[in-house]
Amino acid sequence: MNETSSTVPARPRVVVLFGGRSSEHGVSCLTARNVVAVVDRERYDVLTVGITPDGRWVRDDLSAPVPASGLPEVAVDGEPFAWEELRDVDVVLPLLHGPWGEDGTVQGLLEVAGVRYVGAGVLASAVGMDKPFTKTVFAAAGLPQIPYVTILPAQWDTERDKVLARVGALGLPVFVKPARAGSSSGVTKVDDAGFLVEAVEAARKHDPKVIVEAAAVNKRELEVGVIQQPDGTPLASVVGEVRNDDTTHDFYDFEAKYLDGTSANLVPADISDVFAARIRDYAVKAFTAIGGEGLARVDFFATDSAPDGLVINEINTMPGFTSTSMFPVLWEATGIGYAELVDRLLQLALHRSPGLR
Repeated sequence: MNETSSTVPARPRVVVLFGGRSSEHGVSCLTARNVVAVVDRERYDVLTVGITPDGRWVRDDLSAPVPASGLPEVAVDGEPFAWEELRDVDVVLPLLHGPWGEDGTVQGLLEVAGVRYVGAGVLASAVGMDKPFTKTVFAAAGLPQIPYVTILPAQWDTERDKVLARVGALGLPVFVKPARAGSSSGVTKVDDAGFLVEAVEAARKHDPKVIVEAAAVNKRELEVGVIQQPDGTPLASVVGEVRNDDTTHDFYDFEAKYLDGTSANLVPADISDVFAARIRDYAVKAFTAIGGEGLARVDFFATDSAPDGLVINEINTMPGFTSTSMFPVLWEATGIGYAELVDRLLQLALHRSPGLR
C-alpha cells in the first residue's frame, strides 16, 4: 500500500517493531511477544523486526527463550532489516517505549517513508514523551497538576544554586525524574535535601534534562485507557488503580512494575461513579490536547494535595501492552478483549493516511 492508496489489502502486511535503544528495551520485547501471539495470521501477514540496544534493525522471530530472571532482548545476530523494506509494508505496529521509539523519532521515519502506523503522530509522540512539554500542554488545557521544576542541562551546569533554590520551594519529599524516560527508569524519591544533587545526577544518566515534582500527599494512582473510534472520537475505558502495598518500594518503580510482582492492578478502581466520570473526562481532554491518535494511557493521582482531590500525572502514547499490563486490562474490563483491541488499532491505522491530517 502506498501513501496515496485508499484500499486496504485483503491480508495486510504488518511489521511488529520492538526493542529499541531506550532503557525500556526489555519491556518492549515482552510486549511484542504478547501482541504477536494474538494477531490473527489468517487476516494479517506478520513480520517481526527488532531494534537492538545499539540501534540496528534485525529480523527477530521472537523464538528465543525468555531469561529465567529479567526481560527478553532482541537477537543481536539476527538478519539485517533495511529501512527501505518498510515501503513494502502496509502498516507498522511500533511497540517501542521511551526515547528513539515512542518520542516521535520512529514516527517521523515512517512518515517520511509514507508508511501507515499504529499510534500517535510525530508531534503528539514527542510531547507525550517530554514531561515538561506535556505539562505545558496540559496547563493550557486547564488540567490540574502537581507543582514541578524543570532542570535544563545548561542551568544545572552554570546556575546550580538557583536551580536548587527553585526545587527547595517545592518542599519535601520530591520525585526527581529524567524528562524523557518511562517505566520509572532513573526516578528517585528524595526525602532529604542533602541527597538532591545525587538524585539529579542519577536522572541525568538517562536524560540531560530533568524534572522535579512535588510529592502528592496520600495519593492513589489511577489510570485510564483511551482509544480512538473509527470516526476518530476518543473513547475512555473504566478507571483502574495501581496498588503497591509492599513496603520495600517507596513508589511504583521499574522492579515493582515488571520484575518482582509486588504491584497489582485493581480494575475497576474502588471510586465513586462521579469521580470516575471526571477522571475519564480529563483523560479524553488530555488525549485531545496533545493531538493523540490511536491509543494512550493517562495516569492520575487522587491526592489531598489538590483542591479538588485530583491531578493528572502523565500520558503514555504507547503504553505497556502485555496481556497483563494495565492498558489491555482496562479495556478487557470495559468489554474489549486483548486480541480485539490489537485488531482495532491495526484497522484504525490501516484506514489512516500518513502525512498531514
